[in-house]
Amino acid sequence: MKTVAFHTLGCKLNFSESSEIGRQLTEAGYGRVPFGTRADVTVIHTCSVTGSADRKTRQAIHKAVRVSPEGFIVAIGCYAQLQPGEIASWPGVDLVLGTSEKFDLVRYLGDTRKKAKPEIHCCEIAGEEVFFPAHSAAERTRAFLKIQDGCDYPCSYCTIPKARGRSRNPYISELAGQARELAAEGFKEIVLTGVNVGDFGKSTGETFLDLLRMLDRTEGILRFRISSIEPNLIPVELIRFVADSERFAPHFHIPLQSGSDKILKLMRRRYGRETFARRVLEIKEKMPHAGIGADIIAGFPGETAEDLDDAVRFISSLPLSYLHVFTYSERPGTPASGMPGRIPERIRDERSHFLQQLGNELKARFYRSLIGQERIVILEKLRSDGTITGFTDNYAEIILDARPEMEHATVKVRIESLRDERLTGHIVPLNS
Repeated sequence: MKTVAFHTLGCKLNFSESSEIGRQLTEAGYGRVPFGTRADVTVIHTCSVTGSADRKTRQAIHKAVRVSPEGFIVAIGCYAQLQPGEIASWPGVDLVLGTSEKFDLVRYLGDTRKKAKPEIHCCEIAGEEVFFPAHSAAERTRAFLKIQDGCDYPCSYCTIPKARGRSRNPYISELAGQARELAAEGFKEIVLTGVNVGDFGKSTGETFLDLLRMLDRTEGILRFRISSIEPNLIPVELIRFVADSERFAPHFHIPLQSGSDKILKLMRRRYGRETFARRVLEIKEKMPHAGIGADIIAGFPGETAEDLDDAVRFISSLPLSYLHVFTYSERPGTPASGMPGRIPERIRDERSHFLQQLGNELKARFYRSLIGQERIVILEKLRSDGTITGFTDNYAEIILDARPEMEHATVKVRIESLRDERLTGHIVPLNS
């Protein structure tokens, strides 16, 4: 039996697709082994959202070559789609597949002998792309279900539309069937993932809210979670639906990217900060204890110290639960890469660190607000010290003293304190 190792970079969408491709290889007779061990085939699923992702791709390929010098090395995904020639020039790489071709990896692995010259199969992204279904599992309790792919938003800093093509999705009936299958496999939580999930329905004439209503009827799934959704794509009806639903988690991750309207315009985002603030407050009005996270980019071209101060005041004024902070990096071929006012990397890093500290303060404030509450927790991971970690419905991490056999169980927890950036508490009867 030939062996295959996977190393996946980037978003949860990449991880769900890696799982799908891995299942195809398993059915073709390959045995899965951990990345970093000797393998006949090593697949590096690339990301190109940031310069850091590019560097991590190079490091992963170098590691694969070092561990398996005679192994067949494959690079797939967004970076492979955007820069196939560059990746093919790196020593040890045998095959480069783009964002569509990667789903046909089994066929391309007909001959896994080392190549004198790497093969490249990356068709130009254009027109009507095919939707490839996928899902992945995490800690045997949570599955990531791909509901949408591609993006029609021309943000000035982003390469994803070039890498993944136009927005598209399957029919709701297909996704409902996949959700039922995941329930039958024992998963308790499904996270809906995609590039721009709020755009769901463009290729089928349906809506994202239609999808949520259908999934809400899926027996066996305790919790659905929306991975990330643009603020301009959150109608009041969707907020009301989640507030009334017993299955959809009171948790929203909403990209902000900048708290400055000036920078949002330079980014070519489709909203201003007033829209973002209004959505956050509408969510909190309907669900006071909802968890709300935001993405922020630090050091975008043209961002002055005054712009940063303005953004920080805006972010601090909102009841946000956490921040995901990204340091801006130039992406070749994007409008932002040629904009004036480029920020020195040292200052970008300083601003990123400052915003991360703000995010830590927001998270601590949110966690403290939950002390004394009772919330449902899906226990996920048994730690070496005998404790178990899990997440509440509103996406707060909690650590408990629990028996090993309770790993992956669903419990009700009374939250007692905040310790080492996690909540602590004790288990109470579910019917209390």
